[in-house]
Amino acid sequence: MNHLIHDSIFDSAARTPDAAALTYGAARCTYRELAAQVEAAAALFLAQGLGPGERVAVYMEKRIENVVAMFGAAAAGCVFVPVNPLLKPEQVAYILADCNVRLLVTTPERHAQLAASLAGCPDLRALLLTDGAGPAPVAQGLTLLRWPQPEAGTSFTPHRRIDTDMAAILYTSGSTGAPKGVVLSHRNMVAGAASVAGYLGVRSDDRLLAVLPLSFDYGLSQLTTAFLRGASVVLMNYLFPKDIVAAVRAERITGLAAVPPLWIALSRLEWPQDCTLRFITNSGGAMPVVTVEALRAALPRAEVYLMYGLTEAFRSTYLPPAELARRPDSIGRAIPNAEVLVVRPDGSLCEADEPGELVHRGALVALGYWNDPARTAQRFRPAPGQDPALPLPELAVWSGDTVRRDADGYLYFIGRSDEMIKVSGYRISPTEVESVLHASGLVSEVAVFGIADETLGQAIVAVAVAIPDNGAGAVDRAALLAECRRRLPAYMIPAHIVVRGEALPRNPNGKIDRNLLRTTFQPGQ
Repeated sequence: MNHLIHDSIFDSAARTPDAAALTYGAARCTYRELAAQVEAAAALFLAQGLGPGERVAVYMEKRIENVVAMFGAAAAGCVFVPVNPLLKPEQVAYILADCNVRLLVTTPERHAQLAASLAGCPDLRALLLTDGAGPAPVAQGLTLLRWPQPEAGTSFTPHRRIDTDMAAILYTSGSTGAPKGVVLSHRNMVAGAASVAGYLGVRSDDRLLAVLPLSFDYGLSQLTTAFLRGASVVLMNYLFPKDIVAAVRAERITGLAAVPPLWIALSRLEWPQDCTLRFITNSGGAMPVVTVEALRAALPRAEVYLMYGLTEAFRSTYLPPAELARRPDSIGRAIPNAEVLVVRPDGSLCEADEPGELVHRGALVALGYWNDPARTAQRFRPAPGQDPALPLPELAVWSGDTVRRDADGYLYFIGRSDEMIKVSGYRISPTEVESVLHASGLVSEVAVFGIADETLGQAIVAVAVAIPDNGAGAVDRAALLAECRRRLPAYMIPAHIVVRGEALPRNPNGKIDRNLLRTTFQPGQ
């Protein structure tokens, strides 16, 4: 049985050494080759004197070296910190300093942009650079390393690690305040991979297309689930949604994961009738019902899995495809080896259809936020309903998300507690208003948020993007308002509707950045 997250690579290499593990452009890597590269990276990290649990950051686009560096750090007994390649140098430097990174793995081109910011990272000791165009700039005070080439018979003695030790630190997008480093153990990641691979039915002959950032737990999951089953992953840094459709066809992809804004765009494209997709998954927010219906029509042979997760617990729920027609707006029930509770503020369990906070307990609960006991204490609290005689209570993740559970035990997402809008005493979910606007068929994207209002407390703002074929001018705000009036109670009707011609801004994980829209909104736009 695998206990450490990198074990799956070596186990798959022993079972099927010549099976494809990774593809990146024209580059192909078998499990035998991947295992050798991971060993070489681990040996290099240990040769630099990195101690057990010390941090190795990886800052580059999706490519084979990225994967090798992360799993090589784990194999050495260190902790990997994947950094979103979309982040700016100052943001990267914050992460490196916050979790005391000792060694940074990046490309020469990215290092050239980052070099001036590294002075604020006092714990950084070494740079490992991939091959790239031009000579690497001199890094004052840092040991400069070149990418290791695997050698036959590479041996190393890793630091002893067990499943409850740290494996990775994933930084949240930081939409409110400074980013938080979520500390994941080997147990968290191995249990998560086993649970997800199990209910998705991932097989050794599957080919997964990785389009999400590997710094995003949902994106990293494409690797961990595939390696557990000996499947293949195609790494892709796409420019346009149509590139994803082309890659699915060219690489004969069987599994694809995306977030709602990307699925909305993909649902509007033409998919080949002989599409090889066997399953698709959604997480990172509620997918509009109209988008689900469009995808089911475009991909009739693909099973659709609607999921809910949070970085602090990796994945919490999924809706079996067999329930999709009956419950298209549900996030399902707890994944295997997890329990999901719906509780009141006092910790008591909610009744059926009573809104409450989603609380997740089990093996996937993270170790907390790095170097942040205050925020850890807010989010990681004793699980409800424990026997008071238990001297060391089990900690659960209190998500801050409001959900309800129906009489059959299926969960429905209502909204984030920090995104909820309060109008005249009513608490309103942005997701519910967004669903109505999506269903109008007049917009391709929409984001709803609240702004301060002296009379109402908050006023609702909806920022929508016209369907490309129509153009911004073809969307009548009055028509959107009429649709809201038809489908929503008066207190949920937006006070402001803004129609744009360009796409809505995204945060580094690809989700619509409501906070940026809120801070830049001007009444009368």
